[in-house]
Amino acid sequence: MAEQSGFFTWIFIPQESPFGALLAAEERSMAVGRNISTTTNFILLGFSEHPEIQVVLFVLFLGIYSMTVAWNLGLIVLIRLESCLHSPMYFFLGNLSFVDISYTSSIAPKMLCDFFKQQKTISFVGCAAQFFFFIGMGGTECCLLAAMAYDRYAAISHPLLYTALMSPTICLGMAITAYTGGLLTGLVQTSSIFQLRFCGSRVINHFFCDLPPLLVLSCSSTFLSQVVNFLVVCAVGGTSALVVLVSYGYIIAAVMKIRSTQGQMKAFNTCASHLTTVILFYGSGLFSYLHSSAGYSQDQDKVVSVFYGAVIPMMNPIIYSLRNKEIKDALKKLKDRKKQMSSLCLAVP
Repeated sequence: MAEQSGFFTWIFIPQESPFGALLAAEERSMAVGRNISTTTNFILLGFSEHPEIQVVLFVLFLGIYSMTVAWNLGLIVLIRLESCLHSPMYFFLGNLSFVDISYTSSIAPKMLCDFFKQQKTISFVGCAAQFFFFIGMGGTECCLLAAMAYDRYAAISHPLLYTALMSPTICLGMAITAYTGGLLTGLVQTSSIFQLRFCGSRVINHFFCDLPPLLVLSCSSTFLSQVVNFLVVCAVGGTSALVVLVSYGYIIAAVMKIRSTQGQMKAFNTCASHLTTVILFYGSGLFSYLHSSAGYSQDQDKVVSVFYGAVIPMMNPIIYSLRNKEIKDALKKLKDRKKQMSSLCLAVP
């Protein structure tokens, strides 16, 4: 930790802080010998012990979490109310919003509650539950992004067959498969991690129970768990990424056959929001989970975790709404309807 420098190091783990001393003491204890008793709870270091920074970070993350829930919930309600948005694309977008709420809610409430606690403890079972839901919802989002890529492929490459290719039954089946795949991912990874022995240090240098810091704490061999993690990432993340890449390969080929530049731009615009989300989500997730242990930086991992665990779920409804004419039209209709109802209420004596 002494080699780290700069703003983020100062925020996350000040060396002279009680948290830094606690971590050092735990590490010395590990070096001297292993405690034979298995830990029943963990201590989360969180971000910082400076009161002024705690307040700023608390307000910042409370704002991010509140906007995430409000914007995603608003998008779900809008899709539900407006019949013009009852299509496969918005069916999956509504599910993506629900997953984003669940994803960030698996870590944000606990993180916000811990900001002003002297000792940020979490039970072994609570840590396992948090890890399960976080990984499970992350896996579900991977699968949903793949389903949305296929939906764009069907719409652009086979517009005449789109209704048959993306029927309500098929869409429902794809959504159920996404949730099942995501939750199985969470179950497998949680089982592989929490069967390890945590008999030495119980200090997690993070603000939630994430994979890399948990592996660091284990006093038993983590080889099998890391192999399982790699295989699961390849099976779920790799397969989802492959579906996305193949779908966009066919989309690009189909768009290139369109003669007019305006038609090509219109086709690409329908994919721009989804492609942006895919790049942000996969990029940050892969960086966090697949970077080599030799270059592992806990402070760096915290920053990346904040990005994909809190910022991206907040950004998704904005990304899908800014350049989406159908959502803008639906919002306008909803506002006009609200004005009409207000006028009728005022007109009634």
